[in-house]
Amino acid sequence: MSIQWTLIAGVMYIELAATVLLLIPFISPTRWHQIFKSRFLRSIGNMSHIYFKMFLLLLVLFFIDAIREMRKYGGELAEQSRGDHGHHLDAEMQAHMRLFRAQRNFYISGFSLFLWVVLQRLATLISRLAVTMADSEAAMKQAKSASDAAAQLLKQEKVEQEEDQQKEANVSNEIKELKEDKKRLEAERDAALKQASAVSREYDRLMEEHADLQAKLKKAEGVVESKKDD
Repeated sequence: MSIQWTLIAGVMYIELAATVLLLIPFISPTRWHQIFKSRFLRSIGNMSHIYFKMFLLLLVLFFIDAIREMRKYGGELAEQSRGDHGHHLDAEMQAHMRLFRAQRNFYISGFSLFLWVVLQRLATLISRLAVTMADSEAAMKQAKSASDAAAQLLKQEKVEQEEDQQKEANVSNEIKELKEDKKRLEAERDAALKQASAVSREYDRLMEEHADLQAKLKKAEGVVESKKDD
């Protein structure tokens, strides 16, 4: 295997290992997002899209070259198979070997190209999932905070309602007591008025009796004086 195809195969193994590593379930997307946003990866992240496109173009070129070699050696093998089989046995074996290498290079470059795209897409989806999880967690915290605030307001409102009900009950009791006091005072007033009316009538009667007694007394005094004169 030539140096360039050895490097492509090494890249394929690295991509495969990275893909398996990204698919490990016990490493959360949030952790991967923190790794992707680390200082080291961020330092090379500004040029990552250029690296990605350049390496993708390189893999495409190797993939096209592998297809070209497959077609080339496949055509040579077909031409040799139509000729004298015994006379071209060594050439046919070499053609089979070249075709095998071309097919091997085709699969290596194709699988590397596929894994490169999958790896890039997988990293993007993991980052988006981590951001979505962070937003969801923030929304859950905000919703919980709002729920706690609403529960606190409801509790406070309930306490205020109980206090208002207690105040209303106290005011109602005070009004009831005032009404009872009013009735009692009205009853006492009526009793006092009746008593005053009775006293007034008794006073008038006594005054009349007093006037009668004075009149009788004057009359008696007049009779006595008239007898003395006689």
